[in-house]
Amino acid sequence: MSKPTFTRQLMIGASFLAGIAALGLGQSLLQERAIAQGATVQSPVFEVDPLWPKPLPNNWLLSWSIGVWVDQKDNVWMIHRNNSGMNNNERGADLKPPIAECCNVAPPILVYNPEGDLVRAWGGKGEGYEWPESNHGVHIDYKGNVWIGGNGDKDAHILKFTQDGKFLMQIGHQGKNGGSNDLENFGRVAKIWVDPKTNEAYVADGYLNKRVAVLDADTGKMKRYWGAYGNKPDDANLGPYNPKAEPAQQFRNPVHCVEIAIDGLLYVCDRQNDRLQVFTPEGKFVKEAFFSKNTLGAGSVWDIVFSKDPDQKYIFMTDGQNERIRVILRETLEEITSFGGGGRQPGLFYGVHSIASDSKGNLYTTETYEGKRIQKFIYKGIKTVARGYMGVPWPTR
Repeated sequence: MSKPTFTRQLMIGASFLAGIAALGLGQSLLQERAIAQGATVQSPVFEVDPLWPKPLPNNWLLSWSIGVWVDQKDNVWMIHRNNSGMNNNERGADLKPPIAECCNVAPPILVYNPEGDLVRAWGGKGEGYEWPESNHGVHIDYKGNVWIGGNGDKDAHILKFTQDGKFLMQIGHQGKNGGSNDLENFGRVAKIWVDPKTNEAYVADGYLNKRVAVLDADTGKMKRYWGAYGNKPDDANLGPYNPKAEPAQQFRNPVHCVEIAIDGLLYVCDRQNDRLQVFTPEGKFVKEAFFSKNTLGAGSVWDIVFSKDPDQKYIFMTDGQNERIRVILRETLEEITSFGGGGRQPGLFYGVHSIASDSKGNLYTTETYEGKRIQKFIYKGIKTVARGYMGVPWPTR
């Protein structure tokens, strides 16, 4: 077969560009048609910031990134699984002897200022505490303390530090899990959230246990706990998730997030049951909603954060199986739209795991599996958009 002529190459290229333009035009026409037909909603809109954060120093690389929080100064805290999830080719300079000039695994806790500069990095094994086998979740409480969990096979504890990494408290002990009714230990904790009104720490417990646990944030003493629907937790194997079956009366592993809204209600991510359950702080069940209910695998309800308006009108939910951020009306738990998609470019996701928001309403996400990154999404206000999937939040020109 002869090689294409220059003219033919130009024609092929022009056809390719025309095809791309047609796809873009087609999507635009669909959006316009949906808006014309009245299928619209008022929704927060975001654009990805492809230049945030700035490059890490020291040839550092991120591994599975499984926690993010924004403190009162709008510094962005993240935790990644620096003790697993990276192969030898990635961490060649870390090996003994080194096999390459690049790269080194970054410390597990990294802190960025609002401009994206790395301003702090610490974490790992130390005196007086048991660092998790597998890092998971980070929370900065109203006093400025740093809380982390862990979902390694033996992780049955929670750690508390100052922002400089000074050890303050360990609750529970590695390898001591006694199940979902244990008052001393935990079962592979996913996330912690401390209520400034009561100084109580709410624990998504977790990857092994099937409960929400509530602790005194100063002493670590267990105050109460419960399972799905406020039931007493039961660790019996529920079997594979079946979207056509009656809703499970217990949480599935993992119980992946806990977060209290402005009205005092507690929201809990029951990830592999594809549902978000809502409780009073005492554990009384209020309501639930399912999201992408036919999702199998790792489930659809991974993490949430509330919008920054005074009423917290919206919930932003990460879905690492379908690679979306879902926008939900908090009062009704109705999903109105979503954005993102699967991929490695800015604005797309590979295992979108955790989510947080700063004081301006910007969103930050971390990605686990081979995603291994943190992204920023700039809040662009409330706009009229077509109901349903909004696509990739790429910056407009």
